[in-house]
Amino acid sequence: MELRAGIIEGFWSGEAAKLATWVVAQFTPVKSEELFMRTGNMKPSKSSLGRLVKDVSDRWEENREEHESSLRDAIVVPKDAASVAISLDGVLIPFDKPATTTDKSAKKVEEDSSPEGVPYREATCATVCFCDQTGEMLSAIRMAHAPETKKTTIKGMLKKTVEAVRKARPDLPIVKIADAAKDNWAFLGSNAFPDGPQVVDFYHASQHLNEAIKSVYGANTDEAKSKYEDFRSTLRHHKYGVGKVISFLQNLLDHHPCNKTVKREIAFFTKNRKRMRYAYVAERGMMIGSGVVEAACKTLVAQRLKRSGMRWSAKGAQAILTPRGWDQSDSFDKAWALVAATYSAKVTVLAHVINIRRSDERIHREKEP
Repeated sequence: MELRAGIIEGFWSGEAAKLATWVVAQFTPVKSEELFMRTGNMKPSKSSLGRLVKDVSDRWEENREEHESSLRDAIVVPKDAASVAISLDGVLIPFDKPATTTDKSAKKVEEDSSPEGVPYREATCATVCFCDQTGEMLSAIRMAHAPETKKTTIKGMLKKTVEAVRKARPDLPIVKIADAAKDNWAFLGSNAFPDGPQVVDFYHASQHLNEAIKSVYGANTDEAKSKYEDFRSTLRHHKYGVGKVISFLQNLLDHHPCNKTVKREIAFFTKNRKRMRYAYVAERGMMIGSGVVEAACKTLVAQRLKRSGMRWSAKGAQAILTPRGWDQSDSFDKAWALVAATYSAKVTVLAHVINIRRSDERIHREKEP
């Protein structure tokens, strides 16, 4: 009966489990329990809520490739879409124990980001953003994965999502946007994706410009504010903006040769010069900021996984990130239908079944003299 009804965890009906999974993706099990108690519809315990999302996640992971392929086949590209922006970024989350990994970069993150002995590892977000002719977002697909060596899973998810979008709309140009992290560009700039402009997030570049100017003119001086606004506008709107910024910073260094901040920022702009053609990219109606993926890092990951006192395993974190990704990509109902189907099965009951085992009463009669 449970298989025919699709009962989940021996307790939840399909619709109840769907609602509970969505709620726990938004709130802690403790708060979820309180929410259900206050609404009065159901009275699940925090422990049963916690077990539910873990069981759902296990079911999803067992058939993840197949399920994600089904979701990709259902992607709807907005009819007004004129370009696609793809991004990759990360956010540190607290782990419940030191992660066992051979990845040197991951170990360094743990060493450098462990307040009070708590190891932190980097969860990764990826976004595929559909933009109109002005570069404004129409809709987005958001995904996140728990810390993993070399970010293999999330990179594969992003690559296959872009392939699905290109299959549906091969006419859409692609722009790749990220901060200046080396690993992001090693992947986004590879042959895993079609050719398209590569852009270091404009606001990230602006911060570097501001740091250099403040180191010379002071943090809150009128001159610093004026210089920053002038050269920020130059960087954004002038055809050769990044070259003019580098020349300006070099002039500052000539007058302040001991200023290490200016020297560092000159190196930053020089290294990323080819990814700072902001006027060129914007004129073609493409996005130049990574705000969508940065927002995903905050709303998809940090708001749920970085609350006071929290510690996560990779498996536990993924159990939350997966349904949150569905929800923020407007695909929760479609994804739930896929995973819920794994809890049900067609059970055939044979007709005219005869019980060939004798009852206890019959056995007792046959033994009587």
